[in-house]
Amino acid sequence: MKALYRFAFFLLLLSLPLATVAQKQKSKAQLEREKKENLKRIKQANQILQQTKKKKEASIGQLTAIKEKIDVQKGVIKNISKEITFIESDVQQTEGIVGALQNDLEKLKAEYATMVYAASKTANSYNKLMFLFASDSFNQLVMRLRYLQQYSEARKQQVEQINKVQTVLNGQLQVLESKKKKKENLLSKQLAESNNLQNLKVQQDSVISRLSKQESDLKKEVDQRQQAVKKLDKLIADIVREEIARAARAAREAGKKSSGSTSKMTLTPEAALISSSFAGNKGRFAWPVERGFISQKFGRHNHPVLKGVIVENRGIDIQTAAGATARAIFEGKVLTVASVPGMNNIVMVQHGEYFTVYAKLKSVSVTTGQTVKVNEPIGTIYTDTDGTTELQFQIWKNSSNMNPETWLKRK
Repeated sequence: MKALYRFAFFLLLLSLPLATVAQKQKSKAQLEREKKENLKRIKQANQILQQTKKKKEASIGQLTAIKEKIDVQKGVIKNISKEITFIESDVQQTEGIVGALQNDLEKLKAEYATMVYAASKTANSYNKLMFLFASDSFNQLVMRLRYLQQYSEARKQQVEQINKVQTVLNGQLQVLESKKKKKENLLSKQLAESNNLQNLKVQQDSVISRLSKQESDLKKEVDQRQQAVKKLDKLIADIVREEIARAARAAREAGKKSSGSTSKMTLTPEAALISSSFAGNKGRFAWPVERGFISQKFGRHNHPVLKGVIVENRGIDIQTAAGATARAIFEGKVLTVASVPGMNNIVMVQHGEYFTVYAKLKSVSVTTGQTVKVNEPIGTIYTDTDGTTELQFQIWKNSSNMNPETWLKRK
């Protein structure tokens, strides 16, 4: 009968680790979300890559689109590896359950065989009626009758218990087989995705090789961009300086004390509230485009092809699909709409002491002085002759530019 207690205790153990099960379910749900996000990013990258491939010549836009696909592909493989780890943990746990059930089943059957053997010996030695009538007293007869009934009931329970254990065991064996098959499928998928990654790296090397042969053109592009960046920096600095001075004059005229600084805004209560709200949303802003990826990060970087050449970015470049629209990331006032050679049309929106800049626009759908809301269209993003559609996005606080990537939601 010990196996009966072991089985009952074993079933109780199965129901105890609820926190562990819940944690696993949460982790698996996260994996599923990552999988969907990776599929979405691959689809977007494919669309953008096909757009750049329409041109015969290799381009930096094509290279960055391939790099994005490589990054996503690595994420896909990492996601599959995590899934395999979960499956392996489940398989190990299920194998433990199966082993324990098989052990219990063997012991239950052994106990039942002992009971049957003991019963057969009793049946051969004594007649049940004689066993009862040989009682010394009525009380003894009742006790012997009760014993026979209990023994018979115990045998029935033992058979039922054996059947229950066998049913659970069969179910766990099916679960185990299913998990092992899923693991095999994931391993095959991981291999296929690894092959895809290698193919993408070959494509990347091919584009880099082709671009290397265009060194003089690339250097000219870098020079033109740096000139455009300087012109945009000067425009933004002038506008910010003028706005700081204007706010200081308005404060003096209203009889209020200004900050006295030429690099910091004097804020009205309303502007201070907007600034505070803007700062409080750091890391949670929606992207200024519906879909796309960061093709060039903030700060100083090595050129992706030209050795020894450093490029500097005051914001981030976001590569997207042709015809895409730039959107305001937060409510604010359009401070200026201008045009800068190499950056096309630009829009600058003020949010108290913060400013957002949207450059490389083909057309603009807002006007100076207009109040814009979150996600309101700013303009259509320009597509260059290489087929690359790219938004230059910047965030400034007073006269200091910030890293926009830290302000946007993580993808």
